[in-house]
Amino acid sequence: MKELKPTKWAWGILPVAIFLAIWEIVARLSIVSEQFFFPPFSTVIQEFYYLTANGVLGTNFLSSLSRVLIGFCAGSIAGIAVGIIMGWRDTINKALNPIVSLIYPIPALGWLPLLMLWIGINEMLPITIIFICSFFPVLYNTVTGIRNVDRDYIQVARTLGASDVKILATVVMPLALPNIFTGLRLEAGMAWRVIIAAEMVAIPTGIGALMMKAESLIRIDIIIVCLIVLSVMCLAFEKLFAYLEAKITTKWK
Repeated sequence: MKELKPTKWAWGILPVAIFLAIWEIVARLSIVSEQFFFPPFSTVIQEFYYLTANGVLGTNFLSSLSRVLIGFCAGSIAGIAVGIIMGWRDTINKALNPIVSLIYPIPALGWLPLLMLWIGINEMLPITIIFICSFFPVLYNTVTGIRNVDRDYIQVARTLGASDVKILATVVMPLALPNIFTGLRLEAGMAWRVIIAAEMVAIPTGIGALMMKAESLIRIDIIIVCLIVLSVMCLAFEKLFAYLEAKITTKWK
């Protein structure tokens, strides 16, 4: 009889299950001092159910999700568009690269005080922060991917009579896709980290705002629920782009 081997999925779940069991035991036995307000995992799950049932978690989650999707999509599209132009045209790259190199190292949240004065505290503020967070890394990876394409491929395509547009669409972009997807995958998770911080500082709705309200009420269970949602969404977005990268770029590898 063929021996059953543990699947990769099972090995991934096992450490998490052990961690959660230890968490529950430690909290139930009051091993951690009460001053740390350490609730059992079962209490967190119960609060997750209550927040979901009364619509509080869903409302705030949808607010955060819409901001992330709008800001991330706009920033990524703009980053890819500008990155293609910079990567394809040396003169434009030389003109814009010093500016990008100067602005890129600034953390997205570093713009928050300035944007609060320019835009005000409204829906555009977190969306703009996400746009900035997504734009520069995607731009950088797009430029890098295009400029790393072997020039021999481009020269062969030109020799065969292909136009610049056709070369860009059928040779350069497919070969640059792995780099572009790397930027998208990394920033898809980062967008959630940034939106939470922005909401905690300036926005009255969203997962970050819910965390701040829970902190004022000393509701550690609600804070942990929000952290779990944040963790799951970061992982889900990153896995989604990893899956899309594998499906789209497989034939080019």
